[in-house]
Amino acid sequence: MKSQERIAFLRKELSAYNHAYYVNDAAVISDFKFDQLLIELQQLEDNNPDLFDANSPTQRVGGELLEGFKAVKHNYRMLSLGNTYSAEDLHDFDVRINKLTDDDFEYVCELKYDGISISLTYENGELTQALTRGDGTQGDDVTVNVKTIKSIPLRLKGDFPEKFEIRGEIFLPIAALTSMNVIRVQQGLEPYANPRNTASGSLKLLDTKEVAKRPLDCYLYHLLGEDLPSNMHFDNLQKAREWGFKIPSEIETHKSINEVLKFTEKWDIKRHDLPYEIDGIVIKVNDINLQEEMGFTSKSPRWAISYKFKAEQAVTILEEITYQVGRTGAITPVANLTPVQLAGTTVKRASLHNADQIQKLDIREGDKVFVEKGGEIIPKVVGVDLTYRDLFSQPTNYISYCPSCNTELVRKEGDVKHYCPNSESCSPQIKGRFEHFISRKAMNIDGLGGETIELLIQEGLISEISDLYLLGKEDVLPLERIAEKSAANLILGLEASKNIPFERVLFGLGIRYVGETVAKVLVKHFKTIDRIIIADMETMISVDEIGHKIAESIVFYFSQQKNIDLIIALKNSGLQFVSKIEDTSKSDLLKGMKIVVSGVFNKYNRSELKRMIEEHGGKNVGSISKSTTFVLAGENMGPSKKEKAETLGVNMVNEDEFLAKIS
Repeated sequence: MKSQERIAFLRKELSAYNHAYYVNDAAVISDFKFDQLLIELQQLEDNNPDLFDANSPTQRVGGELLEGFKAVKHNYRMLSLGNTYSAEDLHDFDVRINKLTDDDFEYVCELKYDGISISLTYENGELTQALTRGDGTQGDDVTVNVKTIKSIPLRLKGDFPEKFEIRGEIFLPIAALTSMNVIRVQQGLEPYANPRNTASGSLKLLDTKEVAKRPLDCYLYHLLGEDLPSNMHFDNLQKAREWGFKIPSEIETHKSINEVLKFTEKWDIKRHDLPYEIDGIVIKVNDINLQEEMGFTSKSPRWAISYKFKAEQAVTILEEITYQVGRTGAITPVANLTPVQLAGTTVKRASLHNADQIQKLDIREGDKVFVEKGGEIIPKVVGVDLTYRDLFSQPTNYISYCPSCNTELVRKEGDVKHYCPNSESCSPQIKGRFEHFISRKAMNIDGLGGETIELLIQEGLISEISDLYLLGKEDVLPLERIAEKSAANLILGLEASKNIPFERVLFGLGIRYVGETVAKVLVKHFKTIDRIIIADMETMISVDEIGHKIAESIVFYFSQQKNIDLIIALKNSGLQFVSKIEDTSKSDLLKGMKIVVSGVFNKYNRSELKRMIEEHGGKNVGSISKSTTFVLAGENMGPSKKEKAETLGVNMVNEDEFLAKIS
């Protein structure tokens, strides 16, 4: 047998053995025999470098030393899910779903794995890219490390689309963590805290050989692409299993929210028997067409939700209540605790949220308290053991004055938080605004960190964000710990930040409720800062994904002269306040029209048709009402949707008629 033929044979055989063992839990060959075949393949590849294949089984052992991870934009936004913790919340979710569609639908229920989200891209059946979630818009390229995970196929089998993405969760089995910790203890090292953190750390190692040593695993549960085999999410997963993916067997479809609740109850009990950690259930609408119709909020899909199991609790002593001041002036009470182990980590501090929560629970210093993580990164105090309380214990009096600047706190009607109104001279607020402005997701200014900001403030060199752009090398050189090179890098970093796009500058301003996604929405809609400044409440609320609370905050921010002065100063310094996001509009032929897209089409897919509607000034809506201009109706349109359109007298046009409208 020729080397080329032998190499091809070994690659196919070893891939099949890997799949059998790591996906199907079936050992069809001994470890010794597998290793011998792998060594043979490695030797053949070494002797035939022209036959190198990035997806060969030999590449799973790692070997590269990485300098870091490149940030890559997702083809499809990778958003997190909205969380719920009660049956009532799930019923509310079901009510919202039913309001968004008139069609019959079913839910898909999946286990929520406590791991690291990953998005895999396959082209012509081969793994080409693996990205972490990152900020949802872009993630880290960890392809080389992911290739070491043996349950992830490098090459697919069967009838798969030419190009698609599949998403899932990389995790560390509980038994694997236990084994790793036995070795670490023997070596005199600290044991790893929990499977999730260990999985995350392993995936971000810069030595791929070390990643290969970690027994990481991966379940896949969501397909994305233009040419998927089915319009049903569940059916796509079954096809993906045939292609070689490790698809969870526990996934089920259910017709009603009551059936969904039975599923959550079952796994809340059975989760402790699983070989890996889960922290809830994910519920999705099965029909992908309906998913598209329902769309997304600025943070999460409307068609899916995460049901979180009741969190782990720990009991400890609340030693002291202190108060933090945020960049917006918001006051957050913090419980300083006797250290306690909780969900694999040592907890010393926990959030008390606000004055109402302290009063509701009657939380006092010296209390024995119940602490849980709940789905939040920061632990929270959820209750008090009153049987332990000292008879002479005194109720907590929430502070009336800012712990930093001693300004009297204010609390707006309907707001749960107290605020320090002294935004001009309250140190934590000033520092917080600067730290937010220079952060990686905003201006990302090289050479400028929290310590340097603090020094600049202390020396009186900066008090407003715009002051940063007045700094010269001679201003920062005299500062403690600032050398010649550091000073030069800081000034260069400031200069480079003038090219940061408008949406990140807007985010960097720190307007309450204006996160990354909202900033992008505003910039895409208004194009310039001047148009945002003059927008009233009605105009702001008319923008998709902008609700009343967000709109109110934006309008209030730009009603303040000090903020207008800041914008003018930043403009004069050369920052970007005009959108460079490509204007995709082609005409206003559909201006003012509300259009529902439903069914299957021949010439274009639904996403393409929706894009065309927006390009010509129209607005995509999910459900039919009296205000609907027309329904773009394809084949297999839902009968209830068709009936509603006819009842309301809403016109239905086919694909050809629509294309004629915009031509």
